[in-house]
Amino acid sequence: MQRQPVSRFLRAMRRRFCLGLAGGLACALLTSPAQAQSFPSKPITLIVPYGAGGPTDVQMRALAAAAAKELGQPIVISNVPGVGGTLGPATMARNAAPNGYTIAVVVGSMFRMPHLQKVDYHPVNDFSYIIGLTGYTFGVAVSSDAPWKTLADLLADAKKRPGEISAGSSGRATAGHIMIERLALAAGVKFNFVPFKGASDMMPAMLGRHLDVWADGGFGPGIESGKLRLLATAGEARETRWPTAPTLKELGYDVAINSPFGLAGPKGMDKQVVQVLHDAFRKAMADPTFLKALEASSQPVLYMGSAEYSKFAADTFERERRFVQELKLKLD
Repeated sequence: MQRQPVSRFLRAMRRRFCLGLAGGLACALLTSPAQAQSFPSKPITLIVPYGAGGPTDVQMRALAAAAAKELGQPIVISNVPGVGGTLGPATMARNAAPNGYTIAVVVGSMFRMPHLQKVDYHPVNDFSYIIGLTGYTFGVAVSSDAPWKTLADLLADAKKRPGEISAGSSGRATAGHIMIERLALAAGVKFNFVPFKGASDMMPAMLGRHLDVWADGGFGPGIESGKLRLLATAGEARETRWPTAPTLKELGYDVAINSPFGLAGPKGMDKQVVQVLHDAFRKAMADPTFLKALEASSQPVLYMGSAEYSKFAADTFERERRFVQELKLKLD
């Protein structure tokens, strides 16, 4: 075997390395678009962080059905309630492959919970944000046959009976929990707070007289069916669907709650896969069944593209840090 001079050998090795590197890069460039072009080739799982039958579940089932038509593959809803709506998305971020076949609804408590207790996820770094969808409308409601006709009636009774009137929302540290605690602080009263996994669990508790006050979003169907009485809403202005219900601000309490939510997948998702999902769900947001489901809870369409939603997540995470510090919030 003829021996090559070291210089020639090194030149040859460098040439092979460069050719191999170029080929590898070419393959990588070809592989990613090819995978994205074939996506999706099987059903997609959408994790809803609340129980079946609640407003969020109904909305997401309608949206998923419309998006599935755009994608050409079924979207299977998986209800994973718990930990204030954070259990499902956190489990996805920790365990799911970043291939677009498992995505989740990400709610506002995801950005607040890390400032209140130790969690196994980072709300900015561990997710690929796909699209912003809508936001909850929060309010204070009671059973239709409850003795309180107005918010003033409820607060006057709560002042006489500290800690005896129960108020519930979908978990501790959720926006509903923050709303009722801020209201109680401003009014100088104390409620017995009761956490639930979601609206589907709260309604039976209200109807069975195990819960006195609904302090959350998702009360719309209960109002429309006549099972609940809306005492006040927590937006900046009155809701057009229930114009007779005053806002908390109108009644003299500086409490306004805004909690947008959307869809995300695990970190590291291919940008083209994110784009495919974004485009499908963006079109699905115009679906009449989805819009009707939003209208039932007086929820607006709050569209955010992937980049805007990612920025929103980062900004909200930092804003919640300041919010928790200022209010000295703690989990029991």
